[in-house]
Formats: sequence, C-alpha cells, structure tokens
Amino acid sequence: MKQLGKYLIFIGSMFRNREKMGVYASRVLDECVLIGIDSVFIVAIVSSFIGAVTCIQTAYNLVSPLIPNSTIALIVRDMTVLELAPTITCVVLSGKVGSSIAGGLGTMRITEQIDALEVMGINAASYLVLPKIIAALIVFPMLVVLSGFLSIYGGYLAGTLTGVITPNEYVYGLRESFQPFNVPFAIIKAVVFAFLISSVSSFEGFYTKGGALEVGRSSTNAVTNSCISVLLADYLLAQLLL
Repeated sequence: MKQLGKYLIFIGSMFRNREKMGVYASRVLDECVLIGIDSVFIVAIVSSFIGAVTCIQTAYNLVSPLIPNSTIALIVRDMTVLELAPTITCVVLSGKVGSSIAGGLGTMRITEQIDALEVMGINAASYLVLPKIIAALIVFPMLVVLSGFLSIYGGYLAGTLTGVITPNEYVYGLRESFQPFNVPFAIIKAVVFAFLISSVSSFEGFYTKGGALEVGRSSTNAVTNSCISVLLADYLLAQLLL
C-alpha cells in the first residue's frame, strides 16, 4: 500500500507546475519515435508468427468434419482482436519500452541530472515523465492496430500456403459473426495498458537509489510490475466491458 500511495502521489505531481505546452510538443514527438517507431519491427515479427501459429494449431485441433474450415479464421480473428493483439503486444512492449524508460530515468537519477532539474525549479516528473506517457497513449493503439492486421494476415499466409484452408474460406471466416465492439474494446485496452506501462516504468526509474546495479534492478522491477498490472487490467476490463 505504501508503494501504491507513492505511485499515486507521483502521478499527481506530474500535473503541478507544468511547463508551457510548446515545451512538451517536441518532447512528445521525440518519445513517439523512441517508443513507437523503434518498436515496429519487434511488434511485426511477434504478431505475424503468433497469427500463423494460431491458425496452424487451430486447424490441427479442429478434426471434426462437422466443423467448417472457416471456423479457423473466425477463431484467429477473435483471439487476435480480443487478446493477442492488445495484450501480447503490450506485454512484449513492457519488456522493450518499460525497461528502456526505467533505465533511462534511473541513470538520470543516479547521475543527479533529475536533482539538477529540481534545483533549477523545474518539475522533473512533469518535464521528463509526462511526455513519455502522452507518447505511449498515442503510439500504443497504433501498434496494436498494426499487430492485429499482421496477426490476421500471418494466419492467412500460414493457412493458405500450407493448404489447411482456402483463401475464400479464410475471408468468409473473418466476416462471420463479427462483433463490431471488439475493435473499440481492443483500442481501450491498448490505451489503458499504455498508461500503465509508461507510468509504472517511469515510477520505478524515477525513484532509483544507489548506483548502476540499482538501475538494472529498477529496469527488472519495471518490466515485472508492468506485466502484472497489464494482466490485472486485462481481467478487470474484460469483466467491466464484455
């Protein structure tokens, strides 16, 4: 509870004595590149292979002649939109982005750069952390949409190239019994996960104490706590919105 209270106070401190909006604009763009553009490759690789594996394993388990092949695409679509794209992508990003954020802020803390900002009268939490959170809220939904598309397309390629499903059956399965709310639900999850990953990782890095060894420990804690918070939020959002 002590850590939770400290985290909530940290979140509130970012909105006090903020800088001018023009200062944040350039920093947010820089963070969008670091968080989003640099993560496109890993997201693309993971999503494509997850979709391909899901398609092949679903086809392997659907052995009944009473179940049409289009069901394979339906399962790939629903698993991708509801879980694989938002949750697995954000768990992967918590490892890449979360450790990077915590390591960067932790290094600034032990080298007294954060202390120097505070001595100059700058709200270090707002100046350093708020752009990271805003950038994550912008780029994470984009990465999730990209992940969903590549996962479904990866399943299409794997299914059609191996002959377990025809292109027409796959497209028919994608359209069958589609629930439009699943897409906004995935975007909502991406926004919530983006806030949790960026804020938890920033919190761990911002309050790093000690030396280089503690920076590594902060990065590890950031990834661990981010993953736990993402999975917990995933369960709560499913209960509330579905």
